Amino acid sequence: MHSSTPISSLFSFTSPAVKRLLGWKQGDEEEKWAEKAVDSLVKKLKKKKGAMEELERALSCPGQPSKCVTIPRSLDGRLQVSHRKGLPHVIYCRVWRWPDLQSHHELKPLECCEFPFGSKQKEVCINPYHYRRVETPVLPPVLVPRHSEFNPHLSLLAKFRNTSLHSEPLMPHNATYPDSFQHPPCTPFPSSPSHMFSQSPNSISYPNSPESSSGPGSPYQLTVETPPPPYHAREPPGMHNGRSMDAIAESQLVLSLPNGGKSADGEAENFRPVCYEEPQHWCSVAYYELNNRVGETFQASSRSILIDGFTDPSNNKNRFCLGLLSNVNRNSTIENTRRHIGKGVHLYYVGGEVYAECVSDSSIFVQSRNCNYQHGFHPATVCKIPSGCSLKIFNNQLFAQLLAQSVNHGFEVVYELTKMCTIRMSFVKGWGAEYHRQDVTSTPCWIEIHLHGPLQWLDKVLTQMGSPHNPISSVS
Repeated sequence: MHSSTPISSLFSFTSPAVKRLLGWKQGDEEEKWAEKAVDSLVKKLKKKKGAMEELERALSCPGQPSKCVTIPRSLDGRLQVSHRKGLPHVIYCRVWRWPDLQSHHELKPLECCEFPFGSKQKEVCINPYHYRRVETPVLPPVLVPRHSEFNPHLSLLAKFRNTSLHSEPLMPHNATYPDSFQHPPCTPFPSSPSHMFSQSPNSISYPNSPESSSGPGSPYQLTVETPPPPYHAREPPGMHNGRSMDAIAESQLVLSLPNGGKSADGEAENFRPVCYEEPQHWCSVAYYELNNRVGETFQASSRSILIDGFTDPSNNKNRFCLGLLSNVNRNSTIENTRRHIGKGVHLYYVGGEVYAECVSDSSIFVQSRNCNYQHGFHPATVCKIPSGCSLKIFNNQLFAQLLAQSVNHGFEVVYELTKMCTIRMSFVKGWGAEYHRQDVTSTPCWIEIHLHGPLQWLDKVLTQMGSPHNPISSVS
C-alpha cells in the first residue's frame, strides 16, 4: 500500500445503509460530518423494527405521507456529532432538505407529526418531511391619504426631530427570567395607538422553557449552547384571540379609515397603499462603551448573526466580533466587562420575527418596545435574558398593525413608532430601576440595533403623510 495513505483510511468503513441514506443528502454539507451524523442515526434506528425502511420511504417519496421516525431524546435535547452539538431534527433537516438551515426557529412541525421536537416527549421525530420551514408572512400595505405637499424624494425621518409625546419614567422598569412570564397579559390591540405609550408598568419575568409543561428541574430543558425555544402565547403563532394576525391587520386597515377607506362611489382612490419591502441588510448594529460609539457599524446580511467578545481572524461576515475593537478611553470596568461577554448574543431574523438568544455565560439586557408592547410591559422596560435563554424581541406583524392604526392619528403618532425600530442591548451589566445604572449609556458595553425594514417602511409612510403639524424648533 502506498506510504502516503492515512492510517485512518485503513480502518474507515461506511456501511451500505449509511451510503444509501447519504444518496439523498442535499447541498454541500461537510461530507465527513454528514456521514457521521447519518451513521449515528442508523445505529439508533436499527434497534427499532421498520424505522430504517420508513425513513428511506420518506426520503425517496417526499410527496407521500410518511410515519414518524423517532430517536430517544437526550437529557438536554441535543445530539453531538463530531464535536458539534445540535438539535436532532435540525441536524437531519439540514442533511436531507435545507443545507442552509441555521436554527430550530426556522422549523415548524406538520400536524401529522406525533413526536415533534417541541412536544418534549421522550422520543423526538427526525423525519425531515414532518417539518416545514417557516415562511415570512406577507404584510398588508398601509393605506395613507394621497394628498401630500411634501417632496417624496426627501426623508422625513431625517428631518423630523420631535420630543416624545408621552413622558417616560426617569428609570426604566425591569423584567427578569424566570418567574412569572408563563401567563403574560394578552393585551388586545388598542383602538388608539396612543395607548401603547401609556400602559401601566410591569415587572414580569420569563420562563426558561415556556413551551414545556415541566418545571425548572425538567431533564428535557436545553442548555447554553442550544438555548430553548422562545416564549410563545398559548394561541398558535400568528393568531390573536382566535383570529389570524393578517386578518386582524387587514380588517383594521379598512375599519380605521373614513368610510372604510372608500370614496362616495366605492373606490379606494383617496388612499395610497404603502407596501413593506425587505431590505438587503435587515439590521445594523452599533457598539458603544458608556456614551462613546466604538468601531464601525455592522451591517447584517445573514439572517443569523453572532455578536461576541472574541476576535475573528477569518473575518466572518456573520459575526460582529467586539474583541477586535479598540478604544483609548477604555477604563478597567469596561475591560472587565468585555472579558465576560464571551459568546455574546445570537440574533435570528426568521419569518418576520427577531429572536435574541443569550449564548454568553453572563446575562444580556434588552430594551425592545415591540416586545414590551406584546407582553403588556411599560414601553421602556428592560428585560434580563439569562444565559441559555431565548426571547422574541420584534414581531413584524405586530408592528404592521400598530402602523396601520397610527396613520389616522397624525404624523407625530406615526413618527413615535421609530422608537420601536431601535433595540438596545447591554452585556453583563443591566440598567433601570433595579440597578444602580439608570441609563443604557451608563453601562460599560452595549449595542444599538436598527431594524432597516420597519424603519424604511415608516419613512415611506411619513413621506406620503406630509409635513408634521408641530413645527421643528430649537427646543424640539
